[in-house]
Amino acid sequence: MAPLNASTLRSRLVLEMASELAGEDASLRPLNVYLGDGHPLRLSAWSNIEAMRQVCQRQVDLAIANPSSALMLASRGRGPFDSPHAVRTIAVIPSEDQYLFAVKSDLGLKSFEEIATKRPALKVLLRGTRDHCLHYMLDDIVAAAGFSLKDIESWGGEVRKQGATPPDAAKIAEVARGEMNAVFDEGARRWINTALDAGMTILPLSESMVQKLEALGYRRTVIKKETFPKLPRDVLTLDFSGWPIFVLADLPDARVTQICAALEARKDVIPWPEEGPLPLADMCRNTPAAPISVPFHPAAERFWRQRGYLR
Repeated sequence: MAPLNASTLRSRLVLEMASELAGEDASLRPLNVYLGDGHPLRLSAWSNIEAMRQVCQRQVDLAIANPSSALMLASRGRGPFDSPHAVRTIAVIPSEDQYLFAVKSDLGLKSFEEIATKRPALKVLLRGTRDHCLHYMLDDIVAAAGFSLKDIESWGGEVRKQGATPPDAAKIAEVARGEMNAVFDEGARRWINTALDAGMTILPLSESMVQKLEALGYRRTVIKKETFPKLPRDVLTLDFSGWPIFVLADLPDARVTQICAALEARKDVIPWPEEGPLPLADMCRNTPAAPISVPFHPAAERFWRQRGYLR
């Protein structure tokens, strides 16, 4: 790697010092970058609904969504967004994932839709983060299946939100002990085998359900037996992939070009979930791991096309 010039060295020093001073809250604090015209570019490393609202309310210029479906909700005015917002994509950090619906096998359920017809006393563990995109997606998923989370409670079940990360062994152990009997969450690769080893069934969504959800803007995906040999068969579900970097449509072209140029210049040193440099070519091409759920900002599209990443 080439030696850092004085300007870059100072910038990196300040960024690292700011991160240390902010401690655990570093990612929660928007960063203002002054680009010489007296107006700061306001950047957020948050990837939650609050950061998305901050962009939509013009408190921040750029943030990251998780997953790509969350940006679709903002664009369409669904879930936590009460009206459509003109969000636009800069690029999407690849992160292949699926929404997983695991239930104790002794419930006898074979598909997600059967929950509505069999009305089991389902005791479901969900993500504890209250404002997580998972919850808004789940509202649409259960509606497509013909029931609601309130219905589960009325059938003698329970819906409990706990934990800030994808399910770990402790959460699955609650199911193994009979305290709970279902877990609905993302991060499939991290816990699907643990769930199967604990005697759980991974419920597929029906084709009719998925078609309803696709009409709302969601994407289908398949959890493949060839990837997870312990699965009895492939599982149809919803996609939970991608971390879109996004802005509003009216952010000036010059600013967007500067953002894209910065990503291009630092792609060798910017970390992402896999090894190696930031794969910008894959971040612009609507791949399964990096789905484009809303259009590019025009200046971003021009920049990536000029670099040869878009054809």
